[in-house]
This record gives sequence, structure tokens and C-alpha cells, in this order.
Amino acid sequence: MAGKLPLSPLAVALPPLPPLAGVRLAAAAAGIRYQGRTDLVLAEFAPATTVAGVFTRNRCPGAPVDWCRAALKSGRARMLVVNAGNANVFTGRAGAEATRATAEAAAALTGCKPREVFLASTGVIGETLPHDRLTAALPALHAALSEEGWEDAARGIMTTDTFPKAATRVASIGGTEVRITGIAKGSGMIAPDMATMLCFVFTDARIPAPALQAMLGKWVEASFNRTTVDSDTSTSDTVLVFATGAARHPRVPAEGGPLLRGFRAALDAVLLDLALQVVRDGEGAQKLVRIDVAGAVTARSAKRVAMAIANSPLVKTAIAGEDANWGRIVMAVGKAGEPADSDRLSVAVGGVWMAREGGVVAGYDEAPVVAHMKGREIEIAVDLGLGRGKATAWTCDLTHGYIDINGSYRS
Repeated sequence: MAGKLPLSPLAVALPPLPPLAGVRLAAAAAGIRYQGRTDLVLAEFAPATTVAGVFTRNRCPGAPVDWCRAALKSGRARMLVVNAGNANVFTGRAGAEATRATAEAAAALTGCKPREVFLASTGVIGETLPHDRLTAALPALHAALSEEGWEDAARGIMTTDTFPKAATRVASIGGTEVRITGIAKGSGMIAPDMATMLCFVFTDARIPAPALQAMLGKWVEASFNRTTVDSDTSTSDTVLVFATGAARHPRVPAEGGPLLRGFRAALDAVLLDLALQVVRDGEGAQKLVRIDVAGAVTARSAKRVAMAIANSPLVKTAIAGEDANWGRIVMAVGKAGEPADSDRLSVAVGGVWMAREGGVVAGYDEAPVVAHMKGREIEIAVDLGLGRGKATAWTCDLTHGYIDINGSYRS
């Protein structure tokens, strides 16, 4: 499906992705669902690599999510296996058997324990994963592992994505330079509670699993959980961070601490970069939308209001139609179920305040707003006038392209 879709007008190019000590990757065409394209990715990590993960809150998770949640308890990882085209969700005992067989086959290649192998699958729900094709492809894939395999890996995990997604940053721990590089896939079935479907981040830093987990949980909330394409939370959403420990920097305590200040900022930047690339590739998307809410009673309330606007089909279709209909924004604020007062509410689009404190701004000129709506990146601001709570969310417009893609997804 990915190869048939036109490139998103919001697409960004892959950045240079230099080798990262302790990580080797490769991709192959295993024929799991797609023909003529890669659909299987393998990554191998240096011994003593630590891992952290955050997963979907969907109550019908896939077998790979169940596997990873159990494997995460050890905090150690040696391999990652990802397939595209089949989500291995709602497949019962066959799904669990597929994860076990895959982990055992991968573990045998590097001599690790099966529970040190992490798994992820994305694609169609409710179809049995042909794991024999997957395991048959692993030996040759393992032989092809390379420090240069980043772009192949980013492409190999795509489904309806129109472009591969990757981000990289450099940070310092105790004066020693470390690198953080991530790849992600996602285009539809994107909503909070892990809105990326799949994301894998790698670093050569030496960080204990508890510290890594604490950082990941916090920054996922500030990135992936502030984005939405269609309000649907995937059954497969997974973010995993692997720290190979190859960099020689001062020891990091289990609780993290000040030594990781720069690393935390770089990890935050990588996660937000990837999350916004997912929104940019929203199925059928033509516009990226940023929503800033201020003046709420709490930050949590502000986030709920921002996400109510971001998930509103009426707001999203108005943006697609380049219609400066601020009444739909007011509607979305009111339906959020959070404290709001129409006599204090203010709304702006593209930096132009259209309504202030419950009324239309005197002399309001719609022309600059209309011009802004014709652009690729739209900015909406709302001030509730009730307190100091604020939050930002990101979404995309809703076009007929979304229907075209999802109406024929299995075909």
C-alpha cells in the first residue's frame, strides 16, 4: 500500500544518519503481505544494552505488545524484530505462538535469551501472521546487518506511510558526546495514549533501565500523546528506547539525576520530531495544525481542550476547506467537558484574534486569516481566561484522501 500512495505535501527528508555504536540494522522483503518491498527489519544490540518502553492503552493489544511488556521486566535487550503488513492482533493462540517462534529464532542467531528479543508488528488486524516466512528470512537478514542500515530500517517498517521517518540529535553526558537516533512509522489510527503506532529510539549512552524508563514516560506524554490524526488509538502502539552503553561517560545512577539534563532535552527533541513527522504523514493530510490553549484552570484541562479541538471532524474539515470558521473551534472547546466561560473565551487563527472575551473583535478583518488558512501549516490559539493552565497539541486536516486510503486498506 505504501508504494501506491503519493508523497505527503508535508513530508520532510531523512536527515543524515551516521552509525551509532552498538547498533546494527538490516531490512528484507519477507513477503508477509507486501510484494516487491521490504517488510521485515532486524536490529542487533551490543551486550548489556538496556531498554525502556511505553505501549498502547488500547484494551485489545497485539501479541507483540504483550510479549514486549513481559520482556521489559528484565530491562535488557539484544535484538529487535519488526514486521509490516500484519499487526498480529486479535489472533489468539496463533498470535502468541508467532511471537514465541520469532523470538526464539532471532535469539538463536545471536546466542541470547528469547526474552531479550523485542518484537513489533504493524498492519492488518485479525489475520494470522505467517511467521514461517518471517523466521525463514531471519538468517540472511542477520548476515546482512550493518551500522549503515538506518534508511532501510526506516523504510522497512512503513505501511500506509508515504515517507520514512527518522530523527537524530547529539547530547553530552559528563562532557562525553552521545548520540540519539530514532525511526518511526505511523500515518493513520493515530491518537493519544501512544500516538505513533511504532517508534524505536537508539542511543550509545550507558543509562540504567529505570532512569531510561522514567525519562521515556515523561517525554512521550509531551510528544506522542499530544498528537492525533483521527482519534483512533492503535492496538500496536509501541515506543522502545535502547541504550547500548558504548559511550564512555561518567556512571549514571539508577534514578538518573542532573547528569542527564542535556540527554533528556535531546531525547525530548527526537521524540517530538518523530511525533510531528507522523502527523505530517497523516492519511490524506494536506495541512499540519498546531493548537495552543492557555488560560485553563489546569495544564491537564488545557490538554483536554486542545485535544478536543484537534479531534473535531468539523474543525479538521473546515481547515481542509480553508474555511475561517472560528465557531467550530468554540464548539470544540465547549464539548471538551472542561471548565469554560464563553464570556472569557478568546480565539485566534494565524496570530489574528477573531474573538475576545466572548465577542467578535471590533474591526475584525478576515482577509489575513483566510490567507493563513491557505498555507500548509495552520496555527490556532485559544485563551480560556480562567487560569494559568496551558498545553499544545498537533493534528492535521481531514480530507477525502483519508476515506480513500482507509476504505480500501485491506485490498
